[in-house]
Amino acid sequence: MTDRIPVTVLTGYLGAGKTTLLNRILSEDHGRKYAVIVNEFGEVGIDNDLILNTDEELFEMNNGCICCTVRGDLIKTMHGLLAKRGNFDAIVVETTGLADPGPVAQTFFVDSFLQERTVLDSVTTVVDAKHILLRLADSREAAEQIAFADQIVLNKTELATESELREIETRIRRINPLAPIHRAQRSNVALDKVLGRGGFDIDRIVSLEPDFLNPGHDEAGHVHDEHCEHDHHSDGDDHHAHDHEHDAGINSFSLTSRTPMDGGKISDWLAYVVQSQGPDILRAKGIIDVKGESRRLVFQAVHMLLEGDLQRPWKPDDDRYSRLVFIGRNLDRNALQIGFDSCAAKTS
Repeated sequence: MTDRIPVTVLTGYLGAGKTTLLNRILSEDHGRKYAVIVNEFGEVGIDNDLILNTDEELFEMNNGCICCTVRGDLIKTMHGLLAKRGNFDAIVVETTGLADPGPVAQTFFVDSFLQERTVLDSVTTVVDAKHILLRLADSREAAEQIAFADQIVLNKTELATESELREIETRIRRINPLAPIHRAQRSNVALDKVLGRGGFDIDRIVSLEPDFLNPGHDEAGHVHDEHCEHDHHSDGDDHHAHDHEHDAGINSFSLTSRTPMDGGKISDWLAYVVQSQGPDILRAKGIIDVKGESRRLVFQAVHMLLEGDLQRPWKPDDDRYSRLVFIGRNLDRNALQIGFDSCAAKTS
């Protein structure tokens, strides 16, 4: 599986700075070869001096990167790109500024050719610090782009004060408690912070978000659970299912169990949850302690698509437990907790 090409989905509202970031990938001397798929080549505005040669839809840059546009549909474009040349280190797919990145991320789960040759590395969302609070007030898409992210590039930070930036970061974490936030000006975030992050690799998630695998940090299971302006203390009793008037109705929470899970039951239950509530589940991730299994079961979901596999073994001195994080709309936390608890393995 390690020879699959990592794919970064790059999203962000109109004017957030995605094009600036793409231009850096295609022009900087970073020593890696990237393929960048954009919606409109003209929008990226590549300097002609940087283009070595073109063949139909592929533009090769003098740093070895190539650029092409989405023709017809993403799967077709990806197939063409992979068939023509496979000597790039990673692929970056830009979504349109108004797009919900969910369907783009889902592409890499549903097509068998792409599943064999690529792996979704992360969804990276560029956020405009000057305008994001206004966008969150009037745009469902702006909130969805944050909810789907594995990491956030908070751009144009020079246009906001430190207190404004802290308020913005609080709002972002309220929507998505898992994604680390990189502050940037003119999209000047280090490329290795954005690309090749292993956003779906549980060990990388832990290195970026140490609390993800620390159920002891909050026995109530909250992860920075601040869904309402008035709910900042999250003592476990004041989390109500209706606490999501803000941020386009998106909320997030985690469920934790220290009881080993029945492998069959937890697989069936997760499949049922994403099938029945998929449209409302924007993202879900988790690590599961399966009874009788020495390795961690790691899963992630994008809407109704679920992917899971056994990753590295638990260490002998590990405090084994299971933790799931859900980010979505209108999710019934109590019902999910009951369903999760019902998957516990019988003690023999």
